[in-house]
Amino acid sequence: MNKKKRIVNKKDLLIAGRTFDPSDYDGTSQLEQGLAITHEQVGDDYTEGTVDQLSK
Repeated sequence: MNKKKRIVNKKDLLIAGRTFDPSDYDGTSQLEQGLAITHEQVGDDYTEGTVDQLSK
């Protein structure tokens, strides 16, 4: 059972260490689609800025 658990943990580490790649926009896996959507949301928030940046 410990051996099986180690294999699962190694697989989880591969997924956990995955970062966005532009090819994720064309990806078909749930992981690729999720990274692409998250990247888009972060990009939108970053370019929008914060409320305190609005001119008065």
